[in-house]
Amino acid sequence: MSVREFVVLGTASQVPTRHRNHNGYLLRWDGEGILFDPGEGTQRQMLRAGVAAHDINRICVTHFHGDHSLGLAGVIQRINLDQVPHPVTAHYPASGQKFFDRLRYATAYRETVPLREEPVSADGALAQGPSYTLEARLLSHPVESFGYRITEPDGRRMVPELLARHGIKGPDVGRIQREGRLGAVTLEEVSEPRPGQRFAFVMDTRLCPGVDALAEGCDMLVIESTFLDEDERLATDHGHLTAGQAARAARDAGVRHLVLTHFSQRYTDPAEFERQARAAGFEGELTVAADLMRVPLPKRG
Repeated sequence: MSVREFVVLGTASQVPTRHRNHNGYLLRWDGEGILFDPGEGTQRQMLRAGVAAHDINRICVTHFHGDHSLGLAGVIQRINLDQVPHPVTAHYPASGQKFFDRLRYATAYRETVPLREEPVSADGALAQGPSYTLEARLLSHPVESFGYRITEPDGRRMVPELLARHGIKGPDVGRIQREGRLGAVTLEEVSEPRPGQRFAFVMDTRLCPGVDALAEGCDMLVIESTFLDEDERLATDHGHLTAGQAARAARDAGVRHLVLTHFSQRYTDPAEFERQARAAGFEGELTVAADLMRVPLPKRG
């Protein structure tokens, strides 16, 4: 049985708080795990959340500010210490290669696991497989930053009434799904289009075309909302979003489930982020992220 869920390891922005660890997020997508932005303390948060090094197949770093990347050293060493039995691929801005190198080899350890480095230098697809395509889009931040989007291929959903009309049942249902035809009956005659799921991860950025491209039509959008709307000028000056800006981007993109995260330590009431997101007109499912939270992806539309 496939599992698709978003595991929140940390939700703080520049500095951690008593209740929020630095950034860290794991997307479980069927049999794969994609670790996003492992900030300081991620390895311990993984332990608390029940996430093992064996769960990680890819690491995606949006940019090289410490709250998004200082945990890389520990995570990479843990992957090797636990002798993860599969290769792990790391994506990160190519402009930050020197920072990745320093973190990867911050201290001495024994390398036992192949770590493929696939730096990102421009918009476009990074990896493609049977269950998803991973792509990146440039964002707007004082240092180069990329957001990531995962898109499942569109498929078809079997319609019981149409199957019954054509007398197709039992093993023949699987056969027509695999082969596209059963005798004179085509797959299209007994099914309907099923859009693939879409997930996007958007961290430190101002509003920009990359935000819109990543968010478009997403089933789940995880996006930073460092500031509340009354501090919009601060957000713009420092290359961040407010709760209202993030919500309007999600609303305009047709996002089904919006997850807000990456909160400034200056705010003490998480509910205010939800209030401002709703005031901005977002009517879909909304989660204000908290550390160690698990958020299932919405069922396919």
